[in-house]
Formats: sequence, structure tokens, C-alpha cells
Amino acid sequence: MKRALASAVFALAAGLVVTGCATGGGAPAPLTPLSRYSLQVEPGLDRIALAVHDQGLSSNQQFALRELSARYAASGAGQVRIEAPSGDDPLAIEQAYAVRAYLQSTGVPAERIQMAAYVAPDPRAPVLAGFETLRASIPNCSTEVRNMGARLSNQSSGGFGCAITANMAAQIADPRDILGPRAMTPADSGRAAVVFDNYRRGQISSTPQEVLVNGRISGAVE
Repeated sequence: MKRALASAVFALAAGLVVTGCATGGGAPAPLTPLSRYSLQVEPGLDRIALAVHDQGLSSNQQFALRELSARYAASGAGQVRIEAPSGDDPLAIEQAYAVRAYLQSTGVPAERIQMAAYVAPDPRAPVLAGFETLRASIPNCSTEVRNMGARLSNQSSGGFGCAITANMAAQIADPRDILGPRAMTPADSGRAAVVFDNYRRGQISSTPQEVLVNGRISGAVE
């Protein structure tokens, strides 16, 4: 009896040693698809190139700059960078400052506009205007290994959860929301103040309802 018990204890100890050797060689596999795939962001660049014209900014270029200014205002980015080609071409330099003035007219603060030069093969190369952005990192699910065959474990198959993460990343309007929640804006207490004031004075605190005339709302716009 004692010999059988000793053999069982030895076998159990040997099994624990083997198990420890098997799992200690590397990091454990993710337990769930949520820990295998998660939303990430990566740096991006929103930039346009504007050809240098003798007549200054064209109507198409002005439209492109207005669109760039609107995207910048919505992005929360830091600086707008305007880059003129190196080479001391007076028209290119004039175009760069015309871009600066036009962006200021669209609401971009002057202190957030940075002027610079870039090495170009031609002194009459386009003027560049843009800003750094964040974009959602979309995983390439086609490269994920997917073994849908029989397996003797409760682990999810490779690639499981990738498509969901990729779809969410593609639909998020503002990638900054991936990094954390937005700051809450102050509460609009104007309507609440009116309701409480009417309540204190014993008056009706609810909003007046529209009157129906011949089964139709009287205040509807035809």
C-alpha cells in the first residue's frame, strides 16, 4: 500500500514538472479574442499638394484649403504645416504665404501655422499643406492563420475576432475615441431652471402640447 502511494505521488510530481516545462517556454496564448485583438491607433498625415500658379491660388485650390481647414478643426490636431519647395523661387514662396493667409481666413489661428521648406527636385514643385492625424489601425484578417479543424482544447480558433475588430476600426469616426473617452461638456441647465421655477410658483411645468385641428397638428408647416 505504501509502495503504491509513493508511486502515485512520484507520478503526480513528474507530471507537474513536465507541465511546467511545457508552459514556461513562452508567453501563454490569449484566453479570449478580446485579448488577442484590440482597437489600436497609428499616426497618419492629412496633406494636400498645391501647384504653383502665376495667378495665385485657383478656385479649386481655395476649395481644397477650405476642406483641409474643416478637417483640421474637427481633428483636434496641433499644428498645420505649410512647406514650400527649396530653391528660392519667388512664386513658390509667394504661393506658400498665400496658403497661410487663406487658411487664416478660414479660421486657423496664426500661431498654429508653421512655415517650412522641403528638398524638392524642382524649385517650382507644389506647396504642401497638412497636419498630423491619428487613424484607426485596421488588421489584415486575410493573413491570420485559421485552423477550423478538430482540436482538443477550448481555445478559440486563430483569427476569431479579427473581422469584428477590423469592422469597428473602419467605422469609428474619430480615432481619438479609441484612446479614451471625451471630456464631458457642461450641462445645459436652462430648461431645468425654467421647469423648477414654474414648479415653485405652482404653475404647469410641462411643455405645452400642440393642438390638433381636424386630426392634424396646427403648428405643422405645410
